[in-house]
Amino acid sequence: MTDVIHEESSATRRPTVSVIMPVLDEERHLAAAVRQVLDQDWPGALDVVLALGPSRDRTDAVATELAASDGRVTIVRNPSGRTPDGLNAAIAASAGDVVVRVDGHSEIPMDYVSRAVAELEATGADNVGGTMDARGVTAFERAVAAAMRSPLGVGASRFHTGGAAAAVDTVYLGAFRRSALERVGGYDPRFTRAQDWELNHRIRASGGTVWFTPDLRVTYRPRATIPSLARQYFQYGQWRRVVVGAHRGTVTARYLAAPAMVVGTTAATVLGLAWRPALAVPVAYAAAVAVGGVVITRREPLATRLLAGPVLATMHWSWGAT
Repeated sequence: MTDVIHEESSATRRPTVSVIMPVLDEERHLAAAVRQVLDQDWPGALDVVLALGPSRDRTDAVATELAASDGRVTIVRNPSGRTPDGLNAAIAASAGDVVVRVDGHSEIPMDYVSRAVAELEATGADNVGGTMDARGVTAFERAVAAAMRSPLGVGASRFHTGGAAAAVDTVYLGAFRRSALERVGGYDPRFTRAQDWELNHRIRASGGTVWFTPDLRVTYRPRATIPSLARQYFQYGQWRRVVVGAHRGTVTARYLAAPAMVVGTTAATVLGLAWRPALAVPVAYAAAVAVGGVVITRREPLATRLLAGPVLATMHWSWGAT
């Protein structure tokens, strides 16, 4: 009888959950992000680990207040301020069976953790994630959000564009089995960007499954200006190229599309100086992004529709120029 009770207790025990946040210059959003985690409807044990980088605002003070007011919040230091270092420091300081990554400006629904844990258990996956639900406020941000939700802007990644539940290459943020993180050694600190894609690649290479479900949604706030958007996508392309160099065989048509466009359009423009018909290539590209921008923002105000074309071009060229 004792053995049966023990087996039933083990089978029904809820996993413990640790939510990890790499935090840098998040004074405006941190308190709300942490509160959304602490208010989750998850009925089991849950704690939050904040990995604090060298912020230039009052982020540290906000974090200290949060930790003082709720014993479930722990602070660790991330002197480099780099995301993979912060994530690894937070993982090391956590103890949950499930490790859920959330950013310091993320907005998650109340059932996010419970849905993530249920999906891990139902699928047997090592990491589950959902949709990066880009939502803007200004006309420019709304144009960026539309581009990030469209294959015209970011290709066919399900965590951007949505779709049915399935095994995928990568997901946004993620809820991991601790055993999977330990198996692959956590995040690779060499990757300032693209560390999620690289980690998920190693999980899959080790025999694990990365699972997308549309039932998980995280609100994402897009960049607010052309220069900041250009820097973001240049860094995405730059670090994705580093991943390709580290993991041969991970080149995809989606990865090559933007660089091929940059090379082809530039070459045709130069050739067009001597042979006018070649200018049809850059003209066609400009027309395509202009029309495409209007199509993906057709339900938006006029200002957003006019900005969508330049937003698409900024994303394409910044990624492709690397």
